[in-house]
Amino acid sequence: MNTLSYKTISANKETAKKEWVVIDASDQVVGRLCSKVAKLLRGKYKPNFTPHVDCGDNVIIINAKKVVFTGKKETDKVYTRYTGYPGGQRFTSPALLRKRPDGVDRILRHAVKGMLPKGPLGRSLMGNLYIYEGTEHKHEAQKPRTIDINQYK
Repeated sequence: MNTLSYKTISANKETAKKEWVVIDASDQVVGRLCSKVAKLLRGKYKPNFTPHVDCGDNVIIINAKKVVFTGKKETDKVYTRYTGYPGGQRFTSPALLRKRPDGVDRILRHAVKGMLPKGPLGRSLMGNLYIYEGTEHKHEAQKPRTIDINQYK
């Protein structure tokens, strides 16, 4: 039969077009920002998205110190971690985490990690995320393009 052949194009590591993007996190809500960042890391905004392949972009977040929580989450939200010892459950809030040197980085990584797939793919996608508290970053050599995260759904 002489018909057009419609084949599903599946991306792989070699054919994936990975870009570098910079996102300014000033006055962005943490959950909304991180859900869009997770989609960028995953590659869901690309037409050749493939679920089992890392075809997303490398994301650089600047001005991470200026992210905000809505409502009373800054003081009432509780992050739980476990030391591994009996009675070793530790609790902290975003307000206390912000006072630590790497606190804002932990807040954003925790939120993005929860929105990525669990397993080896999700762990490797987290390696494509770079978070900086100020406006300076060390990835100028990659020529990242600045995007407005508010334009994404």
